[in-house]
Amino acid sequence: MPIIEVERLCRDFAYYEKAEGVSGSFRNLFARKTLVKKAVADVSFSIDEGSTVGFLGPNGAGKTTTLKMLSGIMHPSSGEARVMGFVPWQRKKDFRRQISIVMGQRSQLWPDLPALESFSLNRSIYEIDRTAYRQTLDELVDLFGIKDQLSVQVRRLSLGERMKMEVIAALLHRPRVLFLDEPTIGLDLISQKSIRDLLKALKGRFGTTVMLTSHYLSDIEDLCERIILINTGSVVYDGALSGVNETLADRKTVTLVFSEAVDGSVLSGYGGLKSVEGVSAVFEVNRAEVRAFSRRALDGLPVVDLTIEDAPLEEGIERLYRLEARRV
Repeated sequence: MPIIEVERLCRDFAYYEKAEGVSGSFRNLFARKTLVKKAVADVSFSIDEGSTVGFLGPNGAGKTTTLKMLSGIMHPSSGEARVMGFVPWQRKKDFRRQISIVMGQRSQLWPDLPALESFSLNRSIYEIDRTAYRQTLDELVDLFGIKDQLSVQVRRLSLGERMKMEVIAALLHRPRVLFLDEPTIGLDLISQKSIRDLLKALKGRFGTTVMLTSHYLSDIEDLCERIILINTGSVVYDGALSGVNETLADRKTVTLVFSEAVDGSVLSGYGGLKSVEGVSAVFEVNRAEVRAFSRRALDGLPVVDLTIEDAPLEEGIERLYRLEARRV
């Protein structure tokens, strides 16, 4: 059953065009040209309870704006949305007590105080019973393995440690819906994996519905069963992660490994050459031509190994972005 329902959601931002120079600034005092930026344009989707959905798009696509509207931080220009049956921007108390949002570039913790002090403040804000608070905190601290850092000033923590504290602060009141906006931004590979492992454990432990934005596809592949791609404010794909390349399933990636180096000009003659490195080469081939290409390569080149794969997920996503950009 859907816990998040979005119907034709739009958000416009008005701004003014400034003329160049002092004379232009003076003219703007009396006549300014108003421009409108459509940050979110006619977005519709629904998300079932307990699922983890990736919300992807290039910078400026409208991801964060959408999350802000769904969490009630921002009003839409038009359209409708319901989260757990509530209209988010009405900010009703029962709604606020059942959602949480973590933004990787903004902290909800006091930097000069230990995280434990901020946790205690959240307990009071959300009116959490002391026994339930202690039980949840102990469970999360044990799960995250950060007991020794609880009494350290937040600004003295590493970025990865601070991010764990941010997630704990967001989960103390056991929200039904968690919005995560770039939770692993700026983290090293080990810290990114640590956060992903924790989020996977949380899903099994609390059954929280998660909507996640990230520029790291490892986050999406590890955590999400479904993705929603947004570009220029509109949804360009909504479905299973595995279906991204199936939507544009006309291409395969063929990797050849040779017994000796082969001149690039020779390889170019086979068509679709993407890269050459040492004794290996990567080709992009039409799906219908893979068999013929492979036979020709095996007959004409010193091939010792051949691998055929779907195009990388990144390429499928990039092609969807480009395809939609051409339509706009």
